[in-house]
Amino acid sequence: MGSTSNHPHKPVDDSEFLEMTQHDPAQAKILRRSLEHLASGLGGDALKEMAQGVLSGRTGLRDAASVSAYAEQAVEQSAPLAEKWASMSDSERDALAAEGEHLLTKEQQQLDDERRADTPNRPGEKTRHDGRGWSLY
Repeated sequence: MGSTSNHPHKPVDDSEFLEMTQHDPAQAKILRRSLEHLASGLGGDALKEMAQGVLSGRTGLRDAASVSAYAEQAVEQSAPLAEKWASMSDSERDALAAEGEHLLTKEQQQLDDERRADTPNRPGEKTRHDGRGWSLY
């Protein structure tokens, strides 16, 4: 068959996740991580197949969400979580919401730190280890 590949799809980039999260990079990163967990089999076979398809670029997330087999398993997997949420007190729900906000804030801080680390220094800007200003005389 020569050099042609049986798998013309390349792994999905974050642009699709950004679209789904209203262009919030922290939420997009959490969405990707959630799909990676599902792709490992965490949510059952159908959700594993769906997540692997999305992460590999074979299918879009919106398209995958419209497949009834995937939606049925997602509802089935989320039912215990919905029951737990319904049985929680307002203060427990508030604490869980605060934990989610903390996770998003932490994720955003990590993204900001990565962005700063990837940004080259401006001309003339000294860094701690750039060697400028040293003299043996």
